[in-house]
Amino acid sequence: MSQEKRTILFFDGVCNLCNGFIDFLVSRDKNKKLLYAPLQGPTAQELVPDHTVELKSVVLYKEGKVYTESTAALLTIAELGGAWKLLKVFFIFPAFLRDIVYKLIAKNRYRMFGQKDTCRLPTPEERALFLD
Repeated sequence: MSQEKRTILFFDGVCNLCNGFIDFLVSRDKNKKLLYAPLQGPTAQELVPDHTVELKSVVLYKEGKVYTESTAALLTIAELGGAWKLLKVFFIFPAFLRDIVYKLIAKNRYRMFGQKDTCRLPTPEERALFLD
């Protein structure tokens, strides 16, 4: 599959909140639409180099485009389909307003949720969904 056709969610591999979000997505993505890679990894350096320096946001790479912060989170959840698409209603709020909340959580995520010493390792069943 070409890079342009992939939908990849890049995440802070050592963040407990981010890893919880990945666990949430993996368990609900029945059609396996999403692939995952840590922002600290080589795939992120290749596809989203401008966003790998700052680990303050999840980054969604979809159809060759890069989305960050609240837009990335909402589009990612919408990829699950079904009722999850209803969360797109939050797009009625301008990105700068959504991102205020997103950035507040991102800034305090390690203090609130903790942090791991190393990036998340996928289970053998999940391995095909993880790029790095």
